[in-house]
This record gives sequence, C-alpha cells and structure tokens, in this order.
Amino acid sequence: MNKQKMPIHQGGCHCGSVRYQATGKPVIVAHCHCRDCQRLSGAGHSTGAMFAVENFRLEGPVSEYALDADNGNRVTKAFCPTCGSQILGRNSGPTGYVTVSLGTLDDSSALLPQVAIFARNRKPWDIMDEKIANFDGQPGWKPGGG
Repeated sequence: MNKQKMPIHQGGCHCGSVRYQATGKPVIVAHCHCRDCQRLSGAGHSTGAMFAVENFRLEGPVSEYALDADNGNRVTKAFCPTCGSQILGRNSGPTGYVTVSLGTLDDSSALLPQVAIFARNRKPWDIMDEKIANFDGQPGWKPGGG
C-alpha cells in the first residue's frame, strides 16, 4: 500500500521560546484585511494558514489577547510573551481550528494565499495578487464544507 506522506509545517517565534508543528495541508490560506488584523499586525493585512486543532502541537509559553470582532465572533490571539511574535489565532466562529501567522513558519514558500477577506478595508498601498478570490467581508463558508 502506497501511503502518501502528510506534510509537516514547523514554525515559531522570533526568539525561539515558542515552537509549533502542524501536520497536513491547511484548510485554507488567507489574507485578512479586517481592521483588527491591520492593527495587530501593524501592516495592511495579516496572512494565516488554518489547520485543524488535532493536527497542531504548540510548545512553549504563550500569552493571549481576546477581542470581539466586528462580525460578532470572539477572536483569541496567542503571542510569545518574550519577543511578542503573534503565533496563532482562534475564532469562536469555526471552532476546532487554529490559524497560524504565515510569517512564523520556518518555510512558508509552498503555502500560497487563496483568498483575501475583508477586502473592503484594503489600503491602496497594500498590493495583492489579482488572481486570488476577494471577499468584502468574511465569506459564509465553514471549514469542512459547511
């Protein structure tokens, strides 16, 4: 039996205190232009890869910051308490998933963004690939096809 090997994605914070591993393909890779992500990232958008919690392992201490998003979901961001790197986010909308900040992966070169959400908030200087799907808000899909 030829069993295909699951990809392993490893990453961590800037100082090395926090490390993580995600196994398998991400559910989706997305740019988010919501005002919260702009403020938290200090840029025009954040970019994240969503993985199922059961395929994710986190090592090291993290601090958390929770906020209520404009769409009513509770969003929790986890970051390194030493260097401040934003590692991941969890959302009360689609539970059972974590979204890792793409820039914290050791190698993110194979994970290309598929969508841009909250594109209505995009800054004119934040140039995106015109080939990816754009949504003015958060699309009504759920991970796993719901």
